[in-house]
Amino acid sequence: MSAADLTVTSVSWGKGRTQPLILHPTSFHLKAGRVMGVVGANGAGKTTLLRMIYRHARPLSGSVQVGGDDIWSMSPRRCARKIAAVLQEQPTDFALTVRDIVALGRIPHKQGFSALSTNCVTVIEASLRRMELLNFADREFGTLSGGERQRVMVARAIAQEPQILVLDEPTNHLDIRNQLEVLKLINDLDITIVTSLHDLNMAASVCDDVLLLHKGRQMAFGCPTEVLSSDRVSDAFGVRAEVDWLSRRDHQHLTFALHSSD
Repeated sequence: MSAADLTVTSVSWGKGRTQPLILHPTSFHLKAGRVMGVVGANGAGKTTLLRMIYRHARPLSGSVQVGGDDIWSMSPRRCARKIAAVLQEQPTDFALTVRDIVALGRIPHKQGFSALSTNCVTVIEASLRRMELLNFADREFGTLSGGERQRVMVARAIAQEPQILVLDEPTNHLDIRNQLEVLKLINDLDITIVTSLHDLNMAASVCDDVLLLHKGRQMAFGCPTEVLSSDRVSDAFGVRAEVDWLSRRDHQHLTFALHSSD
């Protein structure tokens, strides 16, 4: 896998050109190999933005470029070789094994209904190993825990050998240990990553850059300590946010409270 720059220029989206925009023009440039967190309150436009980045929704305006190439100028197969996505919704009724699901990531690289090549098998095994799933390879997907299923879906995405990996709330519904395990494994990948996160302190600790959205508008983009200021977070989430400094870990930590009138 090799990382690529991601350039999003003035993308917007709505249900129709005569309807109010759900996401107003948003722009940022993410350098290859960096991890970007997309944060904001519910309804801020996080999932809408991710859908445009992984080519599920076509923007009403603007462009999404990977390595300088507009993703809508590519065929779906070529785009799938550049961008992979792991979504919140995970099917639990698969009668497929873990290895079968990870093998689905090789579809963009196969020719028609041809059998898996030696290279594909090598990539699948490497993806299973990378996500520490070799011991689960022959288990049915539906028998796994939430954290294990999340690792399987990340392994499937890795098997695509993308340049950009998009993750929609990868730690949602996971316990603390599984959250930390998934984030550590993801952070060790040598590709460009865009992920939405609810936990602002987690975003600050694992992301190189943060994009803050508020009611469908871009509030700020840049390093976490600058973007996640007490004033911005207070405005974006409708709370009273304060920034503390944890001397033992040498980084900032946000705390929150409702306004006295709430």
